[in-house]
Amino acid sequence: MWSLKQNPLTHLLYFPLRPPFLAHGLLLLVLWRGIRGEDKRPNFVLIMVDDMGIGDVGCYGNNTIRTPNIDRLASEGVKLTQHIAAAPLCTPSRAAFMTGRYATRSGMAGSGRSQVLLFLAGSGGLPPSETTFAKRLQQQGYTTGLVGKWHLGVNCEHRRDHCHHPNQHGFSYFYGMPYTLINDCVPGMGRDILADLQQTLKSLFLFLAIGLFTLVFIRACDLFDISPRLLTVLFTFAVLATVVWYVPFELLPRWNCIVMRDQEVVEQPMTVETFPYRMLTEAQHFVKRNAHHPFLLFFSLAHMHSPLFNTPAFAGKSRHGRYGDNMEELDWIVGELTETVDSLGLANDTLIYFTSDHGGFLEDSHPLIGQRGGWNGVYRGGKGMGGWEGGIRVPGIFRWPSRLAAGRVVDEPTSLMDLYPTLKYLAQDTRSDRHLDGHNLMPLLEGKVGRSEHEFMFHFCGSYLNAARWHPPGSDSIFKVHFFTPNFSPPGAIGCYDIFLCRCFGDHVTHHDPPLLYDLFRDPSELRPLSPETEPRYAEVLHQTAKAVERHRRSEHNAPTQMTWEKTLWRPWLQPCCGTFPFCGCKEDTKLVGNKI
Repeated sequence: MWSLKQNPLTHLLYFPLRPPFLAHGLLLLVLWRGIRGEDKRPNFVLIMVDDMGIGDVGCYGNNTIRTPNIDRLASEGVKLTQHIAAAPLCTPSRAAFMTGRYATRSGMAGSGRSQVLLFLAGSGGLPPSETTFAKRLQQQGYTTGLVGKWHLGVNCEHRRDHCHHPNQHGFSYFYGMPYTLINDCVPGMGRDILADLQQTLKSLFLFLAIGLFTLVFIRACDLFDISPRLLTVLFTFAVLATVVWYVPFELLPRWNCIVMRDQEVVEQPMTVETFPYRMLTEAQHFVKRNAHHPFLLFFSLAHMHSPLFNTPAFAGKSRHGRYGDNMEELDWIVGELTETVDSLGLANDTLIYFTSDHGGFLEDSHPLIGQRGGWNGVYRGGKGMGGWEGGIRVPGIFRWPSRLAAGRVVDEPTSLMDLYPTLKYLAQDTRSDRHLDGHNLMPLLEGKVGRSEHEFMFHFCGSYLNAARWHPPGSDSIFKVHFFTPNFSPPGAIGCYDIFLCRCFGDHVTHHDPPLLYDLFRDPSELRPLSPETEPRYAEVLHQTAKAVERHRRSEHNAPTQMTWEKTLWRPWLQPCCGTFPFCGCKEDTKLVGNKI
């Protein structure tokens, strides 16, 4: 008796070539090809970490932090050495990653102090008019899931419209933080959100409260005749100060530090200690549930954003304090998820991608923990520092054993924005799209071409284009032009320690005329500016780059910014809440999590 395990082409030879039998044979051929997987679209597991420096990973040069699982992905796949984030901060970088377009095109880059979404209950976020790669794959029949961090907004007009929510942007399933991990989420770790404004409002509140109490005491003791109207005015101001300071800022852990499953708040405030393992468990379950159907999983980890986790199984095990402990925990999580994919027999059908949203946060430290930001290797600058290489050059690793050669290294310029067109191509989505700034990476990853399609790339400080790179045809040089740079403070520092995070406007930047020019091929640390005397192509580089910038600006057609104070500040009617507002509060059952190591 013949079975589908036999070769149907052999079986076809025994049938007379009459139309009915020929039709049956062709049908069997189609079935056979389907069983062999020739028509099967790949699965995608995209792993993005937060605030990790490129120098934190072994395969990118670190020999003091153990990252064997990430290194294994690189040895079994393709490693990109010039993989570039579209922005040096979370919100604009992730918006560009999701859409394949610079963040200015979607309005997700700020021109003032607010460069990321500050409150979960703001109205800003990734506009519904934008199309993410998740939405494109969902329309192609993929099951799509996001586990972990979002940080691209939730609501627009009321707390249940979810206009910016992952479910509205193509993710069939969401579990994780709709905001991000911040110091306010952990007692004793300090403040992140507008810390100077918080202190000013707190001082004003205390001044008014003490003044009001003093005047009431004086009036009660008949020491002076205090006007009731004055007391009423002071009492009103004290109440207003309480509302403006205490409610949004002192309750930040309850407002911003929450966990959602789809559109339901399941924990408020979140229990940080168990969150890494809950994310891993959710990611593993998603892969297992969808093992027999094309799926996309975006595993968006909270590591290495501060506050750092303090997991007993990893505490004190590294040579670099809590940051090193977190890196090794992160690597273990990556290994566990990779093993889940492999144990289900999905390795040859699954493209695994590993990256960071931008570079390490050089200024971040804590008196009890020490340095909490990453190492950016030989590259200058870091998180929030515009176009300096340390803030935008990130790991880029692709593993797909059945299609990508193991151990391949690509030194060409590539971008996080390239994921959108690459996934679109692999999912066999041939529909026309809006203007994209990314390019399909597969020809480069497979070695079919030797040059990146990114001849020019543009780098932003907030919404301002502050640098550009040019990879001239026929040349190994990669020229980088800085039109302005953030001012490091105090003078002589390597970051903005006086104000914690560099800013992109006014007296916080220095404009360069002529622009600073570097050749990253010969000077990747951007330490030796070129001049007409040291670079024969100096004038040509500035001319060609200026023309490219002008062409880019003509193509922008930027959307209205989502980073205004009006859209980023806290609004109670937009606040996601479990229970009755303002008495929000719930805890997820974590009994199944425990200590999984």
